Amino acid sequence: MRNNKSQPTLCPSNEKEQNTITTVIRKRRSIFADAFIKKEIPKNTLEEILTNATWAPTHKMTEPWRFIVFKEDYLKKLGYYMSEYYKDYYAEKLSKDEAVKKHRFLLEYPLNAACVIGLILVRNSKINLPEWEEIAAISSAVQNMALTCTAHNLGSYWSTSQSDIDYVKTMGLKDNEKSLGLFYIGHFDHVNHISKKKRTALNQKVTWLT
Repeated sequence: MRNNKSQPTLCPSNEKEQNTITTVIRKRRSIFADAFIKKEIPKNTLEEILTNATWAPTHKMTEPWRFIVFKEDYLKKLGYYMSEYYKDYYAEKLSKDEAVKKHRFLLEYPLNAACVIGLILVRNSKINLPEWEEIAAISSAVQNMALTCTAHNLGSYWSTSQSDIDYVKTMGLKDNEKSLGLFYIGHFDHVNHISKKKRTALNQKVTWLT
């Protein structure tokens, strides 16, 4: 007897796409702002980075994120905020000369970034999901941003220093919002930047049950 049940259509694997995504994932590194070279990025590239962030998996489609893009004068304000934030701390921990150098370093630290993005967790007031699920969603969004930056040969990293978390708070967050720090984006010297970081072998991290 003939089986009229329709068979599922499987999408054939695309070797080129597989190689591309693997390359981008393994090429991604955290590139810190003191390694950035001052240069702007096109607005459409920045919009692509942010749009890709919103395509992260999100339970019940709560989309628990909001972003603030800091550029130009706001980078100067961020540097000033950080330098003042840690001024007393380094005055106690370091010699006077070292404290002055650290103060200047923090003052200038964000200036070569193309932009810095404030990361805000937005809890849904109608759908009560565990906070860890919402943080997992925005973490996935940040990873999408990092991978998109890598695909565009841009450096990036997620900073969760207390000063960066508190700087975002100064932008006026709502009761259901929480600062998760800043995401720095910038150009860098690909030739002379060498990362020696490695990953633990797979057989030390995976258990196969068959």
